[in-house]
This record gives sequence, structure tokens and C-alpha cells, in this order.
Amino acid sequence: MADEKLAKLREAVAGLTQISDNEKSGFLSLVARYLSGEEEHVEWGKIHTPTDEVVVPYNALEAPPPDMEETKKLLDKLAVLKLNGGLGTTMGCTGPKSVIEVRNGFTFLDLIVIQIESLNKKYGSNVPLLLMNSFNTHEDTLKIVEKYGSSSIEIHTFNQSQYPRVVADEFLPWPTKGKTCKDGWYPPGHGDIFPSLINSGKLDLLLSQGKEYVFIANSDNLGAIVDMKILNHLIHKQNEYCMEVTPKTLADVKGGTLISYEERVQLLEIAQVPDAHVDEFKSIEKFKIFNTNNLWVNLKAIKRLVEADALKMEIIPNPKEVDGVKVLQLETAAGAAIRFFHHAIGINVPRSRFLPVKATSDLQLVQSDLYTLVDGFIIRNPARTNPSNPSIELGPEFKKVGSFLGRFKSIPSIVELDSLKVSGDVWFGSSITLKGKVNITAKPGVKLEIPDGAVLENKDINGPEDL
Repeated sequence: MADEKLAKLREAVAGLTQISDNEKSGFLSLVARYLSGEEEHVEWGKIHTPTDEVVVPYNALEAPPPDMEETKKLLDKLAVLKLNGGLGTTMGCTGPKSVIEVRNGFTFLDLIVIQIESLNKKYGSNVPLLLMNSFNTHEDTLKIVEKYGSSSIEIHTFNQSQYPRVVADEFLPWPTKGKTCKDGWYPPGHGDIFPSLINSGKLDLLLSQGKEYVFIANSDNLGAIVDMKILNHLIHKQNEYCMEVTPKTLADVKGGTLISYEERVQLLEIAQVPDAHVDEFKSIEKFKIFNTNNLWVNLKAIKRLVEADALKMEIIPNPKEVDGVKVLQLETAAGAAIRFFHHAIGINVPRSRFLPVKATSDLQLVQSDLYTLVDGFIIRNPARTNPSNPSIELGPEFKKVGSFLGRFKSIPSIVELDSLKVSGDVWFGSSITLKGKVNITAKPGVKLEIPDGAVLENKDINGPEDL
């Protein structure tokens, strides 16, 4: 039955003119693995906590030599790659998420460019920036990067693969069933970065420039900056792959974690965990770290493994319903490739290297006095003594960036805030200070305005009378 399905699908895919032969074969290979049911199941009893040799504590890394020339030599072996395929739709924006304004009028992409420029300027190095787009973000990104035309850094853009969504009940590509617009297609997850680097010609270009490592990170992670201690360690220890992990808090219980499994380091995602062990996986006692998706990978090793077709990452089936049609998309994650590389390690980094902006509540954190901006780097305010950030929950009225910004005359001071919960039609004046635990709830149909200069400490506010 699986063979019949695959043969039918193969025939249909052959007629798709919108994608390359490489994309067709990559897609069919993924589907063939999925249909064969070859998914490797993790045997719970074989899971071990990685030792410090496998997941190296950040403070055990040697500082690189202070010599400017030596630092330049290290940096000249590096390229930075940002995953730029995501749209800002969850935050109410059109176009690539990386062009949302984060702070002082700068977008994610502006900050990334400024960071690399200041690094290159300081050391006289040539670290290029690569942006891996999806077909959803490609055209917009090409227009956006024009504004960096006078920048001193090399910026390369390339597209990740475009695969057809499969109509679930017939198991045929949706574009062959008449869905020829963008909705008929999907980008197959960031695990596709490795073949896409080669198919685009960018990997060979980097190797020809003497680059050895690529630092990969999500474009919305403001903490993912070039770290000389990590780069120095990888080059000297010849680790082909490094995943930055950081200690779990209760907010990160679903994040993938690193385990030692059958003599190698491996990523364990919640989807692979047997139901009976999900609570154990989510606890922060046994699994203390999670994957930040900051990855450092050796370029020659990528070439070797892709050309040998050896990167068989776990398949993530993602069933969706689009326009009333049930479709299936198969994806992979870049972190899952760790087990195929030689001398792969994790590095347990400070939480400051994981500062993603997934929602407007995260935007409130990075726009507040909790952080300042120096040379494109978001620096945490030392006046905040608590190592973890305040937890912020904003109601649906704040979900879209436009409405979020409209509801604050200025972002409140939150250096001494523990938690904030806001629900209902709430509006904030300017120069407000929030401390301790603050809950603000506007009753249905009531507009609740927090006045300019208000200081709210450990308060529950349900109406103007509580102010």
C-alpha cells in the first residue's frame, strides 16, 4: 500500500514545474521515509543525562587570546546565518518577522547587521551574513536588504526548499489538485538548512572564502550574538557541531533537550516522548536544559553528510486544515542533526543568549528599561538583581504589534517587576512603574486607563477605584 502511494505521488510530483529536481527528490525522500514507518523510537531506559564532556558548562570554556590579530583569524573562519523564513502573522504583521521594530526604531534585521558591522570594524574581520528565506519571505527580504547596500558587510540571501502540501485523503500533492497559489506549498522546517545551503551554492562559496563554521540562529532571538569563547573552543577541539542549551524554567518545559543515547549525543523532542513519560520530560528535575536553536556547525562536515545523504533527521508530521482541506506537511528540525556529526557537543550557556521575541509580551520586555541598546546588542540592566525576567501575560487586545504599541504611551519601568497580567480594555499612560506582582483586569465594556506616573506595586486592579 505504501509503495503504491509513493509511486502515485512520484508520478504526480514529476509534473510539478514550480520546483527544482533537488526539491523534488528531497521531498520524495522525506515522504518515502515517512511511509516506511522507519521512525526510530527512543527506548526510555537507554536515556542518560549527558556529562560535562558532552554538554560543556559555558564557564569551563577558555577565554580566547586577547590578541586582536588572533581574534581576527578566528572570526575570518566564521559566517553568521539567520533563519528568516517566518512571517510576523502571529503578531499581526505582514511580511518577514525580522522587519518588526524591536527598539529605538531598529528592526531585528537592523540590529543583526549593526552587530556584525561593529564586530568586523573592531577586529578588521570579514564575517558575512546569510539569510535563509522561505518562499513566503524571499521577495520582501530582497527589497529590505537593499537598504544595507552601503553596509560594509557581505549579505547573502537564499531560499530554503519549497515542498507541496499533500492532500491527506488522496495522498497527492495539492498543487496537482488545483491549489497552485502559495497555500499549496510549505517550507519543510529549518532541518532543510543543510541541503539548501548546498543547493543554493552558498556552502561552496563560503568554503572558497576560507570559512569553516556557520553560526545558525533564529532571526527573532536577540540573545544569539557571535561568542568568541564558543568559536575558539570549537575550532581548537574540532567539534563539528555545537548546540547551545540553557537551563530550563517552567516556561520552557516543552523545549527539546539533549540526552546521551547509545554512546552519542541526541536531541529529544516532546513529540518523541512516550505518553507515560511526558510529565517526566516536562519536569525540570531530570531534564534540566533545553535547546535554544543557536547552532554552530562545521561547513565541511555539512558538505560531507549531505552529499552522502546521511542526515536522516526525525520527521515531524504537521497535519493542518487549510481552506477546509486536510493536508499533511512533513518537516525536520536542524537541532535533530546533532547525532550525525563527529565530536558533537552542547554548551550550557547563560540565559542571556536566549531572548526570543515570539509575542508582544516579549516585545514589552526588550523595549523596557530592563534592557539598553549598545552597538546593536541588547544589554540587560544590571539594576535587575533577579536573574530571570518578569513573566508577562497580555490579553488578546495586545496581541497585534499595532494595538500593543497604541495601548502604551510609553513602556512602563519593570526592573523590579515579578509578574504582570493584563486583560480587557486597558490603556497605559507614560512614565508608569510596575513592581512585584501586578494584575490588571478591566471589566467587560469598561475602558481602564492607568494614569501617567502611576507606581503599581503588588496590586490587583479591577477598576479606577483600585488605582
